[in-house]
Amino acid sequence: MNQERQGHESQRSDNTATQRPGQWLAIFLVGFIPMILVAFGYRELNNAMPDAGTSFTWASRAFGPWIGWMGGWGLIAATIIVLSNLAAVAVDFFYLMLAQLFGNPELGGLSKNLQLNIATTLVFIALACWISYRGMEATKGVQYVLVAFQLLVLGWFAVAAFSHVANGSAFDATAISPDWFNPFAVGSFSAFAAGVSLSIFIYWGWDVTLTMNEETKNPEKTPGRAATVTVVVIVAIYMTVALATLSFAGVGETGLGAGNPDNQSSIFAVLSGPVMGPFAILMSLAILSSSAASLQSTFVSPARTMLSMGNYKALPGRFGKVSPRFKSPSYATIAAGVAAAAFCVITRTTSENALWDTITALGMMICFYYGITALACVWFFRAQAFSNGRAFFFKFLAPLLGGVILLVMFFKTAADSMDPEYGSGSSVGGLGMVFILGMGVILLGVVIMLVMSRLRPGFFKGQVLARGREER
Repeated sequence: MNQERQGHESQRSDNTATQRPGQWLAIFLVGFIPMILVAFGYRELNNAMPDAGTSFTWASRAFGPWIGWMGGWGLIAATIIVLSNLAAVAVDFFYLMLAQLFGNPELGGLSKNLQLNIATTLVFIALACWISYRGMEATKGVQYVLVAFQLLVLGWFAVAAFSHVANGSAFDATAISPDWFNPFAVGSFSAFAAGVSLSIFIYWGWDVTLTMNEETKNPEKTPGRAATVTVVVIVAIYMTVALATLSFAGVGETGLGAGNPDNQSSIFAVLSGPVMGPFAILMSLAILSSSAASLQSTFVSPARTMLSMGNYKALPGRFGKVSPRFKSPSYATIAAGVAAAAFCVITRTTSENALWDTITALGMMICFYYGITALACVWFFRAQAFSNGRAFFFKFLAPLLGGVILLVMFFKTAADSMDPEYGSGSSVGGLGMVFILGMGVILLGVVIMLVMSRLRPGFFKGQVLARGREER
């Protein structure tokens, strides 16, 4: 899913670590370390007990129903919230593409019309929901086309940028510097943690393949391998394009420089013309397809997690319904679409800052449920951890380090986000909006869990999904 999040992230700049472009690469590489370590743990869990519920199921089997339910909630909440943001990005570039196509800049300004923007966003969400509802064959076909196109355009952009540098026609040709890869150059641990949290959000989504176990050939092996490969592919794509961008534009704060705050809201929109010339419209189409692909594939995770929770009686039984025709989680997919649409309308009509601050808080939420799942791997395989070298590394050491790093990032980001200056600068009662939104979503999950424990006591008493057992 997250090859395409690169285009999405060009829409959002962090207010701490990412203000100095030369440090992007170092922080992103550091973010890769816990991601690949956690991916190893996910792969081992999937090999042992493939299940669409992933974090929910595995944490329940390792730590019991309460922690398992919150692990599932973290995944569901994060993915549903980001659906509205992905749709919003798609809308912005949809109107930008129309402006470029018809040579009419006024068309690009239509995205600023709140009512039209919301209506178009809801159309994108509905289309993505409809494709996901039609099952994995429809989803697979759409993903092949959209991802292939965006990778082609990103490759074109990178080659063109490096060609400008070689020909002496770049805006500010800049030699690749070893300092770009030095994480110790970051000014403070708070800035470092904020940057890693953002990079984790960029990587996020590789686990979507693991939620499709029941729909995959060789479910014990293929999804786990795909998740691990995806993390590596993401870092390769990002590094290539980032190096091309910095080499062409430099890190200056004026003109086309990557350090110019006016450019950081959408660096590709700024550089696509100078780099790709008359083919700049392809970059707008690529980012549009990127957001659309991410939007459509993101529906997979919450729908299948809710399907699993419905089957295990952690949610009402209707969430466990499967479409007889398309063999997809019908009710859960529609529920995810409705929830994403409602979140979009509420945030866009109350505060634009609330939308962006929620996206900033997503990094914290991702660290939360990834960290829980990684430690679930350590605990679940504790009896096998020291049986041989492979088991020690992949079932114990890698997920332990990855999980601890992510949970440290979670608590550090939560503490820092209490400052009203964190994120957009909005606050309520002296607390930063990012902290309120992040903790608020987690506390909402606790409330819903307590309600479900009264309505569905069997699951919470361990009668449905027992620790360490794989049978339903």
